[in-house]
Amino acid sequence: MNREKKGFIAAASAMVLWGLLPVYWKQMSQVPAYEILSHRIVWSLMASSLLLSAVGQWDAVKEVFRHRRSLCLLMTSGAVIGFNWLLYIWSVNSGYVLQCSLGYYINPLINVLMGFFIFKDRLRPVQWWAIALAGAGVMYQVILYGRVPWISLGLACSFASYGLIRKISPVESLPGLFVETAFLSIPAGAFLLWSSTSGYGAFITEGVRVSVLLAGTGIITSVPLLWFVSGARNLSLVTIGLLQFISPTLQFVLGHWVYMEPFTRTQMVTFGSIWLALGIYSWDSFRHQRL
Repeated sequence: MNREKKGFIAAASAMVLWGLLPVYWKQMSQVPAYEILSHRIVWSLMASSLLLSAVGQWDAVKEVFRHRRSLCLLMTSGAVIGFNWLLYIWSVNSGYVLQCSLGYYINPLINVLMGFFIFKDRLRPVQWWAIALAGAGVMYQVILYGRVPWISLGLACSFASYGLIRKISPVESLPGLFVETAFLSIPAGAFLLWSSTSGYGAFITEGVRVSVLLAGTGIITSVPLLWFVSGARNLSLVTIGLLQFISPTLQFVLGHWVYMEPFTRTQMVTFGSIWLALGIYSWDSFRHQRL
């Protein structure tokens, strides 16, 4: 099997696992989102430590602490991804899986806008039309319902911001994850220590199944990230962009057909606009790559 095929399997596997994450979080719906987040941070730190030892990348971690700019960027990206994780877990366990799906459909278009405004990337007219169509779909929901889909936009903007910060940070994925979670582990670890000594923590007290699931949050955070990075290095940006639609599509299927969340006509218009926008954008990107 050549490197491109291996990369495709790795990246697609990461997207499938990310798309199925709502199933995992739903198994712990009795645990508050902030407590699940704290476990995810601490166990991710442990998992990334083991993986760093396995691949011998501790020198990269030491290098981060020698450069104030890299450290500050990773502290910032850690805070942003921590917010993203908290919002996502809370949304899933509160019955907003469809809103999560919409957010991760919007995310690629937010990335394009950030590229335009921050990196001065040039956009073709067709790409502008795609972004305008997606924006119209969101505005339709705002006007009809009188409220902004803040969960979707919060997830999209926070994840896009995280990607932006990591793009300008010269640190590999695994060492970066370790530094981010090390920073976040200070408040997360303090909270878990307090909750366990006070008798409020879910770990152990909620039984073996929940305890194993909480401990497993480190693996489900680290492994798909490594798969995705491995795949991204061997695939074109267009292929990666298309694969990124797997995750929100699986979330949509879970939200609508498994968890039976209501899917109104207004939501159908919003989703339809964004699906069409993503289709136009992907077609245009693929067409220009072939030229």
